[in-house]
Amino acid sequence: MIEKVLKRIDWLLVFFIVPLVLAGLFTMKSFIPNGNTDNFFGKQIIWVVISFFVFFVFSFIDFRSLKRTNVIVFLYMLFCGVLLILFILGSVSNGAKSWFNLGSFSFQPVDLMKLVLVIILAKYFSRRHVEIRNVKHIFISGLYAFIPFVLVLLQPDFGSAIIIFLIWFGMVLVSGISKTHLFLVFMAGVVAIAFLWIFAFAPYQKARISNFLNPLADIHGSGYNSFQSTIAVGSGQVLGKGLGFGTQSRLKFLPENQTDFIFAAFAEEWGFVGSILVLLLFGLIIWRILYFASLGATNFETLFGMGVAIYLMSHILINIGMNLGLMPVTGIPLPFMSYGGSHLVTEFAGLGILMSMRRYSRTVHRDDMKNEFLGA
Repeated sequence: MIEKVLKRIDWLLVFFIVPLVLAGLFTMKSFIPNGNTDNFFGKQIIWVVISFFVFFVFSFIDFRSLKRTNVIVFLYMLFCGVLLILFILGSVSNGAKSWFNLGSFSFQPVDLMKLVLVIILAKYFSRRHVEIRNVKHIFISGLYAFIPFVLVLLQPDFGSAIIIFLIWFGMVLVSGISKTHLFLVFMAGVVAIAFLWIFAFAPYQKARISNFLNPLADIHGSGYNSFQSTIAVGSGQVLGKGLGFGTQSRLKFLPENQTDFIFAAFAEEWGFVGSILVLLLFGLIIWRILYFASLGATNFETLFGMGVAIYLMSHILINIGMNLGLMPVTGIPLPFMSYGGSHLVTEFAGLGILMSMRRYSRTVHRDDMKNEFLGA
């Protein structure tokens, strides 16, 4: 029985993930000086164990029930309700009321909301793939994303709100939308950004975006984090300073070096070569996810796999972009490497569900699969 179940696991995917997890752990361990009470390394080990446990357990569960509308609607309403409860019982961290304080640990429910959004959008588009070219489905699906988007934006958690938008936008793109409708979505995005800039963005958020356009304008204020991050990345040069010798992190010049800027902390110690290896591993993980998505038994499994890939790619591109000074600082963690249990458990939960779907995977001709997916 155990042997049969273990065959459902893609060990190649696990092989690509483990080095990233270890890279995050070693980086946290290297810049924790003696006497520091913030034992990120020890706490993260606990979260890693829990996350792998979730991954294997979810791989064994039959998730065909996720195709049932009542189950998906229940999950969606549940987590929207949890996001509402945050305004009453949530704890404030870095200016955002987006956490539940559980004593030694904190939990951020928006991470699981992202996965639930992937599920409900996969269900919606899979049932309408034949008529997906009807523009109304863009706006109906957009409503599913708009509700959590607003709830998260009001916390305010600008970074997670952007991820929610990108998940919706990415899944709209892969659902078979026409070029005309793509242009409409693009214009809607421009209008939404203009609206957010005028009515929603807080002054510090506007300062971050302005700093993105001119990062050296205020290196002692809004641009400090980005400036220190680029210094850390650049100082690593080709081979890095070596494990435990990253001065920007150890001397506390680089803020949030265990979460938002762990890539910069890693790059300082491992250099350009180490950074390229990390990017290569992320690329291989996305490749494996998309491969299993292409073998989905139905369009639901295919869209779910693509949604998980979009979710991870959004985090990777935004986090590494802000570490390199190419994106505004939004507080987005780097998958598998950044400190924190909420995002780590969610990532492994999504991959566990994908592994569970392998038992119903199919092998078809690529052109046949494309025609069915696009409703041709």
